[in-house]
Amino acid sequence: MNWNRADDTGKLILRLALGILVLLHGIAKIKGGVGPITGMLSGIGLPGYLAFGVFLGEVLGPLLLIAGWYARIGALLIVVNMLFAFALAHRADLFVLGPQGGWALELQGMYLFTALALVFMGPGRLSLNNR
Repeated sequence: MNWNRADDTGKLILRLALGILVLLHGIAKIKGGVGPITGMLSGIGLPGYLAFGVFLGEVLGPLLLIAGWYARIGALLIVVNMLFAFALAHRADLFVLGPQGGWALELQGMYLFTALALVFMGPGRLSLNNR
């Protein structure tokens, strides 16, 4: 087995999985709007227009990852988006375990840490560019 090719294939799988799963959240925001996020931002004293940044982290970032075009930047957009999600919507669950014993935020954690790993690893050779 060619391990370099396997490494690139693994990066492609991570990029596609994260990109598609986060993009689905972005599509929901396109259809349903960002009103709830605006309210959460206002609730902590930030301007509501920052809610439109969710489109960077849940639409643009995933599309960059899926294409493998400036994928590190796309992954970084998702990291920032997830940090905002933790701060705005999930603060109460940060140190909570779920009923089966796992972290209550394990899905959000997987999005965050997978994106962070891709920031450091890069997209691999199966991409439009290697940045």
